[in-house]
Amino acid sequence: MNDPERPEPWYRDGLQFSCTRCGACCTGAPGFVWVDVEEIERLAASRRESIDEFSRRHVRRVGRSYSLIEKPNGDCVFWDRGVGCTVYPARPNQCRTWPFWRENIETPEDWRAVGKGCPGAGKGRLHALEVIELAAFESIEPPTSDEP
Repeated sequence: MNDPERPEPWYRDGLQFSCTRCGACCTGAPGFVWVDVEEIERLAASRRESIDEFSRRHVRRVGRSYSLIEKPNGDCVFWDRGVGCTVYPARPNQCRTWPFWRENIETPEDWRAVGKGCPGAGKGRLHALEVIELAAFESIEPPTSDEP
């Protein structure tokens, strides 16, 4: 992150983002919400379920990794249209780092595209370069996990 060979990023002065809990990133097209064993444990505890029960009901194996399951319409299993994210305080790291994913901050155009679908991107709290890069370079790739 502090590589002297790397030029300063275009977002060096920070980026604004405040989650509106609108659900745009939780609903719609199918995808993957990658979780590791620690996140599964945290989510299970937040729901007062055993790890086994939680995993059977809410987790699928994808290759050597784990992802939360989705509702038939592609929405996250924990998204409730009337309430919002029902596990927000315990949400996975992939959700915590949104919208500061590498592909979203590569260029100003990428960031503007995020703002078209996310009402909180480009508005609200200013996040410092260090915070953005910690989120962006924290792994959101499928974690290889041991059995939950």
